[in-house]
Amino acid sequence: MSKIFIHPKAVVEDGADIGEGSKIWHFAHVREGSKLGRNVIVGKSSYVDTGVVIGDNVKIQNLVSVYHGVTIGNDVFVGPHVTFTNDLYPRAVGDWEIVETRIEDGASLGANCTIICGNTVGKYALVAAGAVVTRSVPDHALVAGNPAKLKGWVCKCARKIAGKDLEKGKHMITCPHCNTVNEIVVP
Repeated sequence: MSKIFIHPKAVVEDGADIGEGSKIWHFAHVREGSKLGRNVIVGKSSYVDTGVVIGDNVKIQNLVSVYHGVTIGNDVFVGPHVTFTNDLYPRAVGDWEIVETRIEDGASLGANCTIICGNTVGKYALVAAGAVVTRSVPDHALVAGNPAKLKGWVCKCARKIAGKDLEKGKHMITCPHCNTVNEIVVP
């Protein structure tokens, strides 16, 4: 395995657990008590707070702040300027109530989207650029807008494979792009 790369202008606090093959780029800040898996890329000027857990093979683009209470699974893409919140009733003074957020394996978060705390973005879901996620997103769902609404269903390769009109229940859909068979469960 390759070693960890930490740019000389990055700040990685003692007590941060960083997996082999990971790269922390310039002006990024990784706090003590955070846990990053193997082959994680933390882009320029990004912030990873204490208590954050990030899986393997995650790519966090530039200018992303991942706050306490966020857990990111494996193989997740976090686009530039993605915003995570961690308190539903924030104030400059008073008690913070950290509300957990989960990003499941294989999900992709488009540039400049906002994930409101307390929600889960499901496996292989795709959140469009600029979307505001105010409720949990099912596995393989494509959501867009403010607030984010279901626009269809995507393959593991991120290509759209079905429209939003899919009937409730379980569907096995083969992607015409990569031939992967995807199990889509419409709630």
